[in-house]
Amino acid sequence: MAFVITSPCKGEQAGECVDVCPVDCIEKGPDQFYIDPEVCIDCGACVSVCPVDAIVEEYEMTPEQEPYLEKAEKYFGHM
Repeated sequence: MAFVITSPCKGEQAGECVDVCPVDCIEKGPDQFYIDPEVCIDCGACVSVCPVDAIVEEYEMTPEQEPYLEKAEKYFGHM
């Protein structure tokens, strides 16, 4: 499992998550930040620093948030 950055990031893009990630799996894309689901170690460090609560665990996503995992996989070329 991995963490996923969802819609609140689109308006904010603060970037604190990048600074705390121990495996450098978060990158800024054209419209928001993305977490590489194949590199994420599921540590949760990014969750506590996100100022807009945009980061959720993959298994806790709502149906409305699921496209954000697909966007991340596509961004990192995993699809």
